Amino acid sequence: MAAAYVVGFLEGTASHAYDLCAGGLHAYRNWPVPSQLLFYALLVLEPLAAAWVVLARPAGPVLGSALMAADLTANWWANWRGVIRDPLAYLQPVGLAPITLFGLFVFVTATPLGRSSRSTEPPPVDDRSSA
Repeated sequence: MAAAYVVGFLEGTASHAYDLCAGGLHAYRNWPVPSQLLFYALLVLEPLAAAWVVLARPAGPVLGSALMAADLTANWWANWRGVIRDPLAYLQPVGLAPITLFGLFVFVTATPLGRSSRSTEPPPVDDRSSA
């Protein structure tokens, strides 16, 4: 499960980095401003989520879920008219379909992965001296 998170979030980072390299600072100029800001923020936040999952931090799956909720909202918002007009055009191995499937995977597995992360944390140290 953790490996899928890492691969998915690093692929997303690479996709946004490619867009930025190919289109410059205005790569997302046709998107609503909140989506533009989100996509730039994902360049930092997606690798952070992947790192926290690798390090078995319980915040990793939580951050991942929040990022996917925001990313899916932005992508569906921008593509909604096209999906309504021609839904089959969006059934491709890149774009909205795989982003949606990965988001659903993250939502379904975040709680179990977060629980397993908590179980790998060392127990708290009791600093009280015994008398």
